[in-house]
Amino acid sequence: MRDTSPRLAAITLAFAGLAQAATAQAQVVPTFVDETANAGIDSVYAGEWQYMVGGGVATFDCSGDGFLDMLLAGGEAPAKFYLNQSTQGGALKFAEVTSGLELDAVTGAYPLDIDSDGIEDVVLLRVGESVAMRGLGACRFERANEAWGFNGGDAWWTAFAATWERGATWPTLALGSYIDRSQEIEPWGSCTDNWLERPRADGKGFDAPVPLRPSYCALSMLFTDWNRSGTPGLRIANDREYYRGGQEQLWRLDAGQPPALYTDKDGWKNLRIWGMGIASADVTGDGYPDYFVTSMADNKLQTLASATPDSPLKADYKDIAFPRGVIAQRPYTGGDVRPSTAWHAQFEDVNNDGLMDLFIAKGNVDQMPDFAANDPNNLLLQSTDGKFTEVGEAAGIASMGVSRGAEVTDFNLDGLLDLVVVHRRQAAQLWRNTTPDPRHWIELRLQQPGVNRDAIGAAVEVRIGSTVTRREITLGGGHVSGQIGWWHFGLGDAAAVDIRVTWPDGTAGEWLPLAAGSFYVLERDRAARVWLPG
Repeated sequence: MRDTSPRLAAITLAFAGLAQAATAQAQVVPTFVDETANAGIDSVYAGEWQYMVGGGVATFDCSGDGFLDMLLAGGEAPAKFYLNQSTQGGALKFAEVTSGLELDAVTGAYPLDIDSDGIEDVVLLRVGESVAMRGLGACRFERANEAWGFNGGDAWWTAFAATWERGATWPTLALGSYIDRSQEIEPWGSCTDNWLERPRADGKGFDAPVPLRPSYCALSMLFTDWNRSGTPGLRIANDREYYRGGQEQLWRLDAGQPPALYTDKDGWKNLRIWGMGIASADVTGDGYPDYFVTSMADNKLQTLASATPDSPLKADYKDIAFPRGVIAQRPYTGGDVRPSTAWHAQFEDVNNDGLMDLFIAKGNVDQMPDFAANDPNNLLLQSTDGKFTEVGEAAGIASMGVSRGAEVTDFNLDGLLDLVVVHRRQAAQLWRNTTPDPRHWIELRLQQPGVNRDAIGAAVEVRIGSTVTRREITLGGGHVSGQIGWWHFGLGDAAAVDIRVTWPDGTAGEWLPLAAGSFYVLERDRAARVWLPG
């Protein structure tokens, strides 16, 4: 008879951990130090049933000093804004200040320059009405729903993404909602509408929302040029409606046409999971983005079944999570062998070896007995063979907090990626990356004149010798957490690289030779400019 006891499961996990540790010895395992208290962060994502999902963070520079400031969702409590007061390479320091973003009922937040005035704005997802906040400069914001025609609706908002469609002077926004919060006793099957807000024909704000039906309780959205056609589709990770026939979705958005779902005729396969977060990166090296989709014990890493265009390329994906070592279905430490619950996911190179690694925030929904209570966050390092190794405990980020949203970003501008994680009913945590001898890196900020100043929808290629890695510049994904700022690339032993930007309209720039260890502003049709803090 097969032994399915917790003791055997624990032994199996222990042996798996030893194997992972042996593999990790050949890699540079990053080190992180918890600096939450010393940095001045004391935000708690609070609330009961209506806040069991959500709990995001937005990172962006609103002071103009290049350091990323931070907004943390508070749930029932007001959101908190923190001004970054760190020095380059030093300890992380933040000051809580009043910005105008401190609304209550906030589940998540995404920064973007909506009106293309050169100042970042912020969309606050909320339980109730979501709010577009216009940036006024100097980290001050004001409500802009009425001025821009932004419809914040009245729903349990839990997902967001943005893009600029060809020729548009304003962005197209996707807002995702969860279940009908008035149906507390039996909410299953009561998903409310997700929708698009497209620009008005006269270019003066947003038109009336376009519902995306069927809607299946979205927890993450991402505009992504999955087939490199120049026209992004909209991926949606869906939760809850699993019991009523819901599935993961990919929407076609052709200019001037209503949105339409990709179906089995397009190669799209029916996939039903507890979809929560989306992360994208070209993990396989075929030049097309791959997608990690978080769930409950059933995480997926999807890659195109065939990356050779066949006029047109079909939306046919296969799951490679298991052979790549990123299934992450159970806790790797802490003694709990029940299945994990995964939320925010993000691909970033945390040890600067030139390979994308994967962070996953974990946490039980709300004392669900069939799922792990002690559920540490994952940090999975990629090796040259494309497989990933768990190093969360060795790296010092194996928190048992009930995690939700997160951001992996460089807060003190030292070329090492730090980490902030929002927990439900517990204080958020902030870690500084203190990895010694971290290898080479480069950080880039894209700018273009006119609309879409941050070049959302562009792609950056990094060439080291004969190897080219490609990164799509997106705004969305993760779990209710958004970032605008520096794009980080680990370079391994390379002291110099070639960089090329393909701008959102499809125009490819020239290859630019750039030295490692610096920050560069890449402005369209201008020479690369080195940026120095202070």
